[in-house]
Amino acid sequence: MDLRVAAYAVIERRGKILLTHWRRGHLHGWTLPGGGIESGEDPRDAVLREVLEETGLTAKVGRLLGVDSRVMVREEVPAGDDPELHTIRIVYRASVQDGPLQHEVDGSSDEARWVSLKDIGSLKTLSLVQTGLRMAGISRRPGGSKGGGKGAGRAGGTGGGPKGGAKGTAKGATKGATKANAPRTGSGRSRSRGAGRSGGQPA
Repeated sequence: MDLRVAAYAVIERRGKILLTHWRRGHLHGWTLPGGGIESGEDPRDAVLREVLEETGLTAKVGRLLGVDSRVMVREEVPAGDDPELHTIRIVYRASVQDGPLQHEVDGSSDEARWVSLKDIGSLKTLSLVQTGLRMAGISRRPGGSKGGGKGAGRAGGTGGGPKGGAKGTAKGATKGATKANAPRTGSGRSRSRGAGRSGGQPA
């Protein structure tokens, strides 16, 4: 079973959340900006790099919200490869400087968008979106931020996160193939620190 460690950001501003559109073949959905941690890279630095690559915006990383761990079954893996992937997703609060959004080119995402919280339900989102909102204590209702989020403080003990070697598989192979939150099939298992249990397939 492959292991992948990734870092993501929950970025909310004026009742909107910053999302990116992930696509691999016929699989696609909206998710949080972020991605795989490179060898020797600190998770917080990974968030800064990924937000810039996927949205064109410069980010400032805030507090750790939680760590989500799950085993998923990947679709369309090469013959002979194990379809199961253990993905560990480190989620932070973050903010960004004002500026125009720039869509990623030749990456795993093809669009960045500020989405009103009340409109999230109308989009096809990956499970990470709801996991991140729950960790941050953000309601879908406009102005519905509830502050810390249930259990967010409890997640602090995991703050350091893997720094490098735990990445398991090369970023180029796994980021494009899974984005760490690709739709699950079969008997996926999930556990979140700081946000209770995460789950749910894309809407």
